[in-house]
Amino acid sequence: MKKVTIHKHNNQLGPYFKCLNEEWLKQLFVIEPIDDYVLSNPNKVVEEGGQVLYAEVNDEVVGCVALKHHGDGIFELTKMAVTAELQAHGIGAILMEKCINEFKALTGKQLYLESHSSLKPAIKLYERFGFVAMPTPFESEYQRSDYYMEYIEK
Repeated sequence: MKKVTIHKHNNQLGPYFKCLNEEWLKQLFVIEPIDDYVLSNPNKVVEEGGQVLYAEVNDEVVGCVALKHHGDGIFELTKMAVTAELQAHGIGAILMEKCINEFKALTGKQLYLESHSSLKPAIKLYERFGFVAMPTPFESEYQRSDYYMEYIEK
């Protein structure tokens, strides 16, 4: 595998945001209305103060992650995906590191994520980068969400 290059969102990359996430969502869960809305509108994520990052290997976009801004410096790490054939190759870790750096560059105050307890490899990755499981402080927009984590800077 060649070097992983990270790109910030642009219109040419937008379709990858949707297809990479649909790949795992269709396999493990269902695409909920909130998924469809966010995945269809990566430009809106950026326009509202967030960012979408894409991982490229060998001139192919193979992963992505979004920082969705909810106002007042509160960001959600969401829609992280790495294509199935390249999972467990460190791409998720690179995306996590770049996403946290972007959160800090945006002077974020709080970073959280929602997940599902069955996604053990993802949860271990989040923990490795400083996310800690906590009680969910709000009602989730996602029916599948049963696991809430916040980033605690070390």
